[in-house]
Amino acid sequence: MSAVVTEAGDGTAENRREQRGWYFYDWANSVFSTTVLTVFLGPYLTGIAKAAADADGYVHPLGIPVRAGSYFAYSVSLSVLLSVFVMPLAGAVADRTGRKKPILGASAYLGAGATAAMFFLEGDRYLLGGALLVVANVAFAVAVVIYNSFLPQIAGPEERDAVSSRGWAFGYAAGSLVLVGNLALFLNHEALGVSEGSAVRICIASAGVWWAVFTVIPLLRLRERPGTVAGARVSVLSGWRQLADTVRELRRYRLTMLFLLAYLVYNDGVQTVITQASVFGSEELGVDQTTLIGAVLLVQVLAVAGALLMERLARKFGAKNTVLASLVAWSGIAATGYFLPAGVPVLFFVLAAGIGLVMGGSQALSRSLFSQLVPRGKEAEFFSLYEVSDRGTSWLGPLVFGLAYQLTESYRAAIISLVVFFVLGFVLLWRVPVDKAAEAAGNPSPDRI
Repeated sequence: MSAVVTEAGDGTAENRREQRGWYFYDWANSVFSTTVLTVFLGPYLTGIAKAAADADGYVHPLGIPVRAGSYFAYSVSLSVLLSVFVMPLAGAVADRTGRKKPILGASAYLGAGATAAMFFLEGDRYLLGGALLVVANVAFAVAVVIYNSFLPQIAGPEERDAVSSRGWAFGYAAGSLVLVGNLALFLNHEALGVSEGSAVRICIASAGVWWAVFTVIPLLRLRERPGTVAGARVSVLSGWRQLADTVRELRRYRLTMLFLLAYLVYNDGVQTVITQASVFGSEELGVDQTTLIGAVLLVQVLAVAGALLMERLARKFGAKNTVLASLVAWSGIAATGYFLPAGVPVLFFVLAAGIGLVMGGSQALSRSLFSQLVPRGKEAEFFSLYEVSDRGTSWLGPLVFGLAYQLTESYRAAIISLVVFFVLGFVLLWRVPVDKAAEAAGNPSPDRI
């Protein structure tokens, strides 16, 4: 591109325009996390798996016996295991060539296409559902790696908490808006002459369409920066070589590595709560689909306010301390879920309110914290490692959740097992001196971090 590239956070009109364009990718892709992963696909795919199950309640993908109630959680874990191989490669190629936008666009539209194709998921097609989920979630993860890697380039150290939080707020606002439409369709499906299953499939597919349409805005507004290797060509081999260099280089930044470990642990718990809450609510607590959509809508609305509120708290107490406080709250949320009685929707709404208030802020501030610890020119590569446990792409948490259910046939045991992720993550993060980690990565440290 011929446009002159300015420094991150230089305050120019072009820089602000680019930041607003960056926010719109959160607006575009967050409906996949909300409508698909959080609300509709978990219960719907679980129902399809149960319809295909044998007399003992098992399905047999590739000949492997899997309890139908665990199929969705295992599918999420499989998608993340595949993402572990794909994301670092994409990040390495993006940093090496500087061609981030084509990778962002290709992965976003692949994910959006797979999501829209879920409209054809019906009957006992649990294998099709699992396959589309894997493709969509891998593509989602790769796109977010590239998207996140723009943050250090479009915002200076002092404004990253605010820019990151606004991006999350945009995403939750979009999720709320689309969920209102989903709820209207679901509640009136009979009057519209649409079956309940068809209404669910339309809601899921609409997330793919929304994702595709609004991805156009960041692709138009974000600007490319020079790659780390002038004139580098995109190739799988060069990507793997660069990835190997990244892994070796990460060892030089021990404090960054410790923060990354803490994040991977505690955010695995956060993501598992988000992706499995609908299954927990519908299967364990007997929450109907209408109540579930309403609760998730409450989460989205409060998450907008929560993200902005926690950004203000970060200004006063520091981002790290604010995230630590949120992990205490997450532990309380998981423990409360274990004791929540079935058949009392109002208590499920109270739990949803708690999730909404801490969800957006804890994730937004974690992203901005990590951006301070990344060496310049390595943004996409380092964020590919970070993304192993970002929105909907955690793997260990869903695996533990699925195993806990398979062994106990109780989603309460599955939800309480997640407390260990928040406690261990708190201990690891508490040990990270973030200001020293930023300096070790060659970055200026904000006044309060």
